[in-house]
Amino acid sequence: MDLQAVFSRLFADYISLNPSVGNIHSLLKSENEEIRNDHIAFRTYNLPKINIDVLAKAFEVRGYKEKGNYRFKEKKLTAKHYENDKIPHAPKIFISQLECKALSQTAQKLINKHYLNLLHHLSLNDELIFAHNPVPNLSYRNFEQLRAESEYAAWLYVHGFRANHFTVLVNPLKSFSSLEMLNDFLTKNAIELNSAGGIIKGSKEQFLKQSSTLADKVMIDFIEGRYEIPACYYEFAERFTLPDGQLFQGFITGSADKIFESTHYRK
Repeated sequence: MDLQAVFSRLFADYISLNPSVGNIHSLLKSENEEIRNDHIAFRTYNLPKINIDVLAKAFEVRGYKEKGNYRFKEKKLTAKHYENDKIPHAPKIFISQLECKALSQTAQKLINKHYLNLLHHLSLNDELIFAHNPVPNLSYRNFEQLRAESEYAAWLYVHGFRANHFTVLVNPLKSFSSLEMLNDFLTKNAIELNSAGGIIKGSKEQFLKQSSTLADKVMIDFIEGRYEIPACYYEFAERFTLPDGQLFQGFITGSADKIFESTHYRK
């Protein structure tokens, strides 16, 4: 499968859990905009056979190379980002992982049980980025227990290995010269944005501004019944030129920390 086919498959699954994306695309196309994707993000646990390095293989065999490492102490996460220097405008790949041993023993037991179930149900014939969550009979009680300690763990427990978000790059847009202008346009069209840490995370001085929608909610069948929980979200990024004249391609941990909260559970 070539790289474009990989992105198309990931996006088809992503938009099925985030129907707001279709609305946003329609709004931007009504302004004659062409959408360029800045990066795609994934989540996982720092456990053997499913950690960052395992997920990254699907992209490394297609020309991607590791470019940055990040740590999110409060959320107990580490992350890496990857770039493809050979394909113009290829989206960056951002993969984060939960450092499980930083959680309580109760949470670790739940995650380890889920991990063993994952290994039992994962197909050896497909790449992990397409695996979703193959484990049947998920427990809402387990979801709630994990959520009390880590919203990230709860999201991963249910949604598994899939694109957590795609990202519109603001720079090539013609009708919106800044992220502020794009945010105003989206808000006026009833798109709800994540306000954790402010609507805009980052600054020109940090060479990156970001904003995001709140995750769409989906109905999930648990063994206890059907419950509505957050799924995926859409991000928007504006990048700025470094002193050496190159466009900044990395990520800011303080900003990304708040972007993660786009999938937090909200009643």
